[in-house]
Amino acid sequence: MDQRIIDLYDEYTHAPLPRRVFIKRLSALAGSSAAAMALLPLLESNYAFAATVSPDDARIETKNITYAGASGAIRAYLARPKGTGKLPSVLVIHENRGLTPHIEDVARRLAVEGFVALAPDLLSPFGGTPADEDAGRQLFTKLKRDAAVADLVPGVAYLKGRADATGKIGCVGFCWGGGGANDLAVNAPDLAAVVAFYGIQPAAADVPKIRAKLLLHYAGLDDRINAGIPAFEAALKSAGVNYTKYVYEGTQHAFHNDTAGARYDKRAAELAWSRTIAFLRAELKS
Repeated sequence: MDQRIIDLYDEYTHAPLPRRVFIKRLSALAGSSAAAMALLPLLESNYAFAATVSPDDARIETKNITYAGASGAIRAYLARPKGTGKLPSVLVIHENRGLTPHIEDVARRLAVEGFVALAPDLLSPFGGTPADEDAGRQLFTKLKRDAAVADLVPGVAYLKGRADATGKIGCVGFCWGGGGANDLAVNAPDLAAVVAFYGIQPAAADVPKIRAKLLLHYAGLDDRINAGIPAFEAALKSAGVNYTKYVYEGTQHAFHNDTAGARYDKRAAELAWSRTIAFLRAELKS
């Protein structure tokens, strides 16, 4: 697909652009309105593919919970392996669409790997994640990053206080949530391991506050996010933060999201996920 179209969709989802402006510009790139409408299913998320691990998988149990955040009650999706015994925990931070079926599936993927996974809905202060993606993106214009982090920090405390938890806690974030994972690393010293998928970087001055080990995944064609890598790496090295970085050449922002149409890259997604699980096992189960 024409990179200009991918870049336009990225602008639409992150600026965000009004949908009518996006469609008008997409029509110009595609050559007609009809061609633009044919491209939309290749760009927008299709949650029919969002069940790598079924909600009724016999190996796990899931439920919806709430915990007390800084802004009030935060809804969250919890997935854990069936059985007893204490387990390490992982906080899952969603993209700028909210707590979607895909993110719930990511939590279930972590559960089958032996973790208690908690995926907060950071749109809870606005009534929760709507079914309509465009409405969700518009709600994100109201959500301030500092407020989101303030609602995530109590999520770490919630996991640490669970009777089935070992107290070792990690975090995985994607896209907007990748930036959230980086910010949470700055603000939650109890985190042992943080994985950020193509996330915006924290301010260099805040990097010395990071105590967790970091695993950073970036898409090779993601110029918007990648522009911040050099300064982030310099700050990490200066502060002595333990980190590992991978850049997946030829991939787009959101390459891990298997509901993301043309941007999904199966090979890179599976490699990044295998590295993520190995990292979390090494840091949280040892």
